[in-house]
Amino acid sequence: MSKTVLKRAEMLGEYILDTGATVRATAKVFKISKSTVHKDVTERLSYDNPQLYRQVKAVLEKNKQERHIRGGMATRKKYKGI
Repeated sequence: MSKTVLKRAEMLGEYILDTGATVRATAKVFKISKSTVHKDVTERLSYDNPQLYRQVKAVLEKNKQERHIRGGMATRKKYKGI
Protein backbone atom coordinates (compact mmCIF):
# COMPACT_ATOMS: atom_id res chain seq x y z
CA MET A 1 0.00 0.00 0.00
CA SER A 2 1.30 3.45 -0.83
CA LYS A 3 2.15 5.96 1.85
CA THR A 4 -0.40 8.45 0.53
CA VAL A 5 -3.24 5.96 0.99
CA LEU A 6 -2.13 5.16 4.54
CA LYS A 7 -1.75 8.86 5.31
CA ARG A 8 -5.24 9.54 3.93
CA ALA A 9 -6.67 6.72 6.06
CA GLU A 10 -5.08 8.21 9.16
CA MET A 11 -6.31 11.70 8.27
CA LEU A 12 -9.87 10.41 7.77
CA GLY A 13 -9.73 8.51 11.04
CA GLU A 14 -8.58 11.56 12.95
CA TYR A 15 -11.33 13.68 11.39
CA ILE A 16 -14.03 11.16 12.34
CA LEU A 17 -12.62 10.92 15.85
CA ASP A 18 -12.42 14.71 16.31
CA THR A 19 -15.84 15.56 14.90
CA GLY A 20 -17.87 12.39 15.41
CA ALA A 21 -18.84 12.63 11.75
CA THR A 22 -20.51 9.87 9.80
CA VAL A 23 -18.86 8.15 6.85
CA ARG A 24 -21.15 10.06 4.49
CA ALA A 25 -20.32 13.44 6.05
CA THR A 26 -16.61 12.66 6.01
CA ALA A 27 -16.78 11.67 2.35
CA LYS A 28 -18.48 14.95 1.52
CA VAL A 29 -15.86 17.03 3.35
CA PHE A 30 -12.91 15.25 1.71
CA LYS A 31 -14.68 14.96 -1.66
CA ILE A 32 -14.17 11.21 -2.00
CA SER A 33 -16.60 8.32 -2.15
CA LYS A 34 -18.25 6.75 0.89
CA SER A 35 -16.76 3.42 -0.13
CA THR A 36 -13.25 4.84 -0.03
CA VAL A 37 -13.79 6.38 3.41
CA HIS A 38 -15.26 3.16 4.75
CA LYS A 39 -12.47 1.00 3.34
CA ASP A 40 -9.79 3.37 4.62
CA VAL A 41 -11.07 3.56 8.19
CA THR A 42 -12.12 -0.07 8.58
CA GLU A 43 -9.45 -2.02 6.71
CA ARG A 44 -6.39 0.10 6.01
CA LEU A 45 -6.36 1.89 9.34
CA SER A 46 -6.45 -1.40 11.25
CA TYR A 47 -3.06 -2.34 9.76
CA ASP A 48 -1.42 1.05 9.94
CA ASN A 49 -2.66 2.43 13.28
CA PRO A 50 -4.58 -0.13 15.40
CA GLN A 51 -5.10 2.25 18.32
CA LEU A 52 -6.72 4.93 16.15
CA TYR A 53 -8.73 2.19 14.41
CA ARG A 54 -10.30 1.07 17.70
CA GLN A 55 -11.26 4.64 18.60
CA VAL A 56 -12.76 5.31 15.16
CA LYS A 57 -14.60 1.99 15.26
CA ALA A 58 -16.31 3.10 18.48
CA VAL A 59 -17.48 6.34 16.84
CA LEU A 60 -18.75 4.46 13.79
CA GLU A 61 -20.66 2.02 16.01
CA LYS A 62 -22.30 4.94 17.83
CA ASN A 63 -23.27 6.48 14.49
CA LYS A 64 -24.68 3.15 13.35
CA GLN A 65 -26.84 2.86 16.46
CA GLU A 66 -28.18 6.40 15.97
CA ARG A 67 -28.86 6.27 12.24
CA HIS A 68 -32.50 5.23 12.57
CA ILE A 69 -33.09 8.34 14.65
CA ARG A 70 -31.44 10.59 12.04
CA GLY A 71 -33.57 8.94 9.35
CA GLY A 72 -36.74 9.58 11.33
CA MET A 73 -35.80 13.21 11.88
CA ALA A 74 -35.15 13.65 8.15
CA THR A 75 -38.55 12.20 7.30
CA ARG A 76 -40.23 14.43 9.87
CA LYS A 77 -38.44 17.47 8.48
CA LYS A 78 -39.48 16.52 4.94
CA TYR A 79 -43.18 16.31 5.73
CA LYS A 80 -43.26 19.38 7.96
CA GLY A 81 -41.84 21.41 5.09
CA ILE A 82 -38.89 22.71 7.05
